[in-house]
Amino acid sequence: MGNKKGFFISFEGTEGSGKSTQMRLLGDVLKKHRVPFIFTREPGGSKLSTQLRHWILNRLEYNLMPEAELFLFLADRAQHVKEVILPALQQGKIVLCDRYTDSTLAYQGGGRGFDLNLLETMNSAASGNLKPNLTILFDVPVEIGLKRAMGRGKGKDRMEREKIQFHRRVRKVFLKIARKEKKRILVVNSRGEKDAVYEEMLEKLLTRLPGPQLRLFQGKSRG
Repeated sequence: MGNKKGFFISFEGTEGSGKSTQMRLLGDVLKKHRVPFIFTREPGGSKLSTQLRHWILNRLEYNLMPEAELFLFLADRAQHVKEVILPALQQGKIVLCDRYTDSTLAYQGGGRGFDLNLLETMNSAASGNLKPNLTILFDVPVEIGLKRAMGRGKGKDRMEREKIQFHRRVRKVFLKIARKEKKRILVVNSRGEKDAVYEEMLEKLLTRLPGPQLRLFQGKSRG
């Protein structure tokens, strides 16, 4: 999908894993150093995706079938990549994305039971084979994560309302992907306080970032 000049980092994890908080903290560092970057998310990163997010996640007046849910996520990704992510990368920006293709494998594969190989093919088609340079997976036992989500006044969207067995299957697939793609995926233990999680994330980032990005984080400052 064209030459990429920027750097693409996706943030993954089960409900209440703290990935969104850590993404914002990392963005604070980039902002402090005046590095061009964008925050984005799936679903909801593009103009069309804002509507799709409401259809997919919020309480609906009808029962959304798993197949329809899957295709809505894929439609969101196709629009998101071409409208938001790829242009930012071609402009040399760092893209920080809250969920991407690994969430489809974990939630629609592990959670809903779709074949993972089929989902890999569909992910590739929707994303134009655009993969993150680096993925940070925030891992936390589902009981802890769900308790956090409920404590923040969440627990109202379709995914958060699923039974605990669903979330355990999601976590299992996330960890399976991480074992398979160790070069791309950093696993961070996110059961602790956010400052401790941030420090672990940063330590692991320092081992993977290329030179220009690496120098930004060596001071370990959050702004």
